[in-house]
Amino acid sequence: MAAGRAWDNPRAMAGRIPSQFIDDLLARVDIVEVIEQRVPLRKAGRDWQARCPFHDERSPSFTVSPAKQFYHCFGCGAHGSAIRFLMEYDRLEFVDAVEELARRVGLAVPYEGGSAPRRDEGGQAYALLEAATAWFEAALAGNPGACAYFERRGVSDELRQRFRLGYAPADWDGLRKALGATPDRQAELLRQGLLIEGGRNGSYDRFRDRVMFPILDRRGRPIAFGGRVLEAGDGPKYMNSPETPLFHKGRELFGLWQARQAGSRLGRLVVVEGYMDVIALHQHGLSQAVATLGTATTREHAELLFRNAPEVCFCFDGDRAGRQAAWRALESALPRLTDGRQAGFAFLPEGEDPDSLVRSEGSAGLEARLASAVPLSEFFFQELSRDLNLASLDGKSRLAERARPLLAQLPDGVFRDLMLAELKDRTGSLRAPAPAAAPAPARRRLPAPRRSLVRHAIALLLQQPALARAVEPPWPFAALDLPGIALLIELLDLCRAVPDAHTASVLEHFHDHPGREALAQLAMLDLPGDLESWRSDLTGAIDRLSARADEQQLAGLQAQLAEGELDEAGKQALRALLQRKHARAMAG
Repeated sequence: MAAGRAWDNPRAMAGRIPSQFIDDLLARVDIVEVIEQRVPLRKAGRDWQARCPFHDERSPSFTVSPAKQFYHCFGCGAHGSAIRFLMEYDRLEFVDAVEELARRVGLAVPYEGGSAPRRDEGGQAYALLEAATAWFEAALAGNPGACAYFERRGVSDELRQRFRLGYAPADWDGLRKALGATPDRQAELLRQGLLIEGGRNGSYDRFRDRVMFPILDRRGRPIAFGGRVLEAGDGPKYMNSPETPLFHKGRELFGLWQARQAGSRLGRLVVVEGYMDVIALHQHGLSQAVATLGTATTREHAELLFRNAPEVCFCFDGDRAGRQAAWRALESALPRLTDGRQAGFAFLPEGEDPDSLVRSEGSAGLEARLASAVPLSEFFFQELSRDLNLASLDGKSRLAERARPLLAQLPDGVFRDLMLAELKDRTGSLRAPAPAAAPAPARRRLPAPRRSLVRHAIALLLQQPALARAVEPPWPFAALDLPGIALLIELLDLCRAVPDAHTASVLEHFHDHPGREALAQLAMLDLPGDLESWRSDLTGAIDRLSARADEQQLAGLQAQLAEGELDEAGKQALRALLQRKHARAMAG
């Protein structure tokens, strides 16, 4: 891998970012700071630890190394640099993650040739969805009836702009004509759910005569839409975009982008059920409101909510359907309730929704209802005890049976201990719940096992890439027929070409390499010794590999000599090898 080459990652559209910039960026970014804004970390010796955000676990096996600027989970194997973390955690594309980190440290991302990055199909899809959003916005401005709908609902011009509200005209092919100028663009509109196949022209607009609510991703880009009819009886009241490559309704929250823009660190998020509920609360100053997209709260929703705020209040109707929705939200939240996180449930009076309630009671009245929300712990035992007589042994036994498998989903911590204590107080049960599925024990750091010379040299270079300057090319061991030789040479070349490289930047260069998993494992080894001892180990390993290469070549030349097939050049090479072997023997 040649240093200075433009960053090569076709999947992430990053072929035009110079690799030197990636190295400089990762050298300036503090990975601990990046991750700690999303995952609570605890100091553990030289490193930091947490429960892994990429899989459910009870004991922390997720390690962040500030020295290596690298994270690794010993449970699920997730690993990478700050760039990879943003890609996996925030679901950003490579270029977007680079740009996000560059903004943090005040750098402008350079693109070779001075142009913007080349966009692939994903970029074209985002551009087309952005164009559709702008088209709907323009259509709203030109339609008095749609404008009147938002005026009746008390939506200000500022809120319309903040949420990029729009209108889909009643025409069957208005959007298709405006944006589907070519077959490729029409095909993309179909893929993104804005057109439906059929009709005389092959496709027609999905959204017609509806006010439009763009659904934005975590970077504020439109990825889907919700549409509401203006008059009752004109089809289903609400319609959402179908699932697409960019949009999965079980993973997205309406209003989250706007909530994040309103405050850099959210203390609380309020989950409501409808688009207009979110907008009404924002209109009255409650900018922490978000909504699921016509679906029950999923585990992905719960994780996303708690990633952004330590407290979540679910605001649902007080009827049976509302309490059922609240229970599904509770089930999704339980595995995510690590210490420091809390959830509650605010149930609204019959016939009211957050929109109507905030109009009648104002923001102070709704805030008071949110402040008196039922804590998750109380709601948990209320619902499980609803049809039980806890004065009887049978009732207590049934409560324990119902509660145990649910409590087993709670992560280890104070909250889990308190919930178990509460169950004991209510039932007298002493038996702790068995986990539904016993998690694999977290792998801990162990002293470095015995490794081949090649793997040992690679591990040393990953610990301290600057060690490569201690060995000079050419590499006599290049001819060795051993696993990993080519990778070692590639690693030496890279580390020598990038003097300020560190573990994370080196691994980033090898992210698409077949040996990336093995490199990540070697990078997390806790090698004994200090810089000087590592330098000595590396030069010693290289010397021994070179000696093996000499022995391999010597055996071949001696075989040719015995067969009488060695020419004069070969004899000279044989003499040189014998002299080096003798010198090593004398030195040893």
